[in-house]
Amino acid sequence: MTLSEMNKEQLSAFQQETLARYNDFKAQGLCLNMSRGNPCKEQLELSVDMLDVFNDGDFMSENGIDVRNYGLLDGIPEAKKLFSDMIGVGEDEVIIFGNSSLNAMYWAIQTAFNKGVLGSTPWSKLDKVKFLCPVPGYDRHFKVTEFFGVEMINIPMTATGPDMDMIEKLVSEDEAIKGIWCVPQYSNPDGICYSDETVKRFAALKPKAKDFRIFWDNAYCIHHLTENPKCILNILEEAKKVGNENIVYIFGSTSKVTFPGAGVAVMGASKENVEALKKFLGISIISYDKMNQLRHVKFFGTFENMTEHMKKHMHIIAPKFKLVLDVLNKEIAPLGIGEWTEPKGGYFVSFNALDGCAKRIVKLCSEAGVTLTGAGATFPYGVDPRDRNIRIAPTYPSIEDLAKALEIFVTSVKLASAEKLLREAK
Repeated sequence: MTLSEMNKEQLSAFQQETLARYNDFKAQGLCLNMSRGNPCKEQLELSVDMLDVFNDGDFMSENGIDVRNYGLLDGIPEAKKLFSDMIGVGEDEVIIFGNSSLNAMYWAIQTAFNKGVLGSTPWSKLDKVKFLCPVPGYDRHFKVTEFFGVEMINIPMTATGPDMDMIEKLVSEDEAIKGIWCVPQYSNPDGICYSDETVKRFAALKPKAKDFRIFWDNAYCIHHLTENPKCILNILEEAKKVGNENIVYIFGSTSKVTFPGAGVAVMGASKENVEALKKFLGISIISYDKMNQLRHVKFFGTFENMTEHMKKHMHIIAPKFKLVLDVLNKEIAPLGIGEWTEPKGGYFVSFNALDGCAKRIVKLCSEAGVTLTGAGATFPYGVDPRDRNIRIAPTYPSIEDLAKALEIFVTSVKLASAEKLLREAK
């Protein structure tokens, strides 16, 4: 029997029983964290041998540059080869950054505000700048545009990606819309892969603003949870087919491939975009960490080796995702009090509670010792209009801690749902 099928007396009994179980958990004084998509210790251990690759004393790039010294603003050539393969661009269409792709995205927007995009008016001189934001989405994306005072517009996600009808209409009519955030392969948090049609429609967009850019954050392009993953179309290739190659900036990193605090971030774009951006990049930095770039190249050698490395990650975290889905299917599905995604890759499971319950669930979890990403974080300005979406990040805890955290989570979902339905029954 689902909760909505229960009468008031049955709901009250269910609520009291669930509250007793919840109080038992609360009394245990637990401290469990599922707030961010962090790799676990076992994943980090996979890359420790990278720290020894310079034991041979060879610090020379293939072009004869000592990576310990200044120079090579946009990255060493062998790093360009490795990471252009990762994000699907040419070696002359990539810039190698530091350890953070988020910082690269921030810098790209900051540059657009200060200097404009390919000769267009700097965004800072415009009356209004707007961005489209597929929701639920990545909270740090939204924080960047919020920081710059950009007006953010929610775009609903579908099973094949963002609502393209809505996007095409908005960008064709409003010159103030300058960009859109996208996580195309295993979207954060839904885990959705953009369909071929969606990618092609993005590539063929005809925005009213000539300086409109798609911020294509392909953070999880090699983060698969299955042996035979379906990969999305290459948006830059599709854009070139229709003469629209300047429309997209592509981002990626090894933050969850090697070390989040010491990975390599990359940005791919058309040659024209790359050359224009490099002129401004050289003002703020002489070069990024070339030792780290070469360290990654020595460790992986080829992109094929990197994908094999990611299979080791998959074997560590796939059981955790399975545990999440098993618990939700067993404990929540029969009660009809939630919906969730079943991702084939990425780092999250997106859970939708009954409307109006997300904040209460997160608060209940926190008081019982489980930290989750804040309710509303997956929407611009931290406001979920339906107060229902919660991002579950299962990778960091041990399987034992994850099982305990999930017990508390489903108990909190049951309790918050019963409370809501009892209020409505009065």
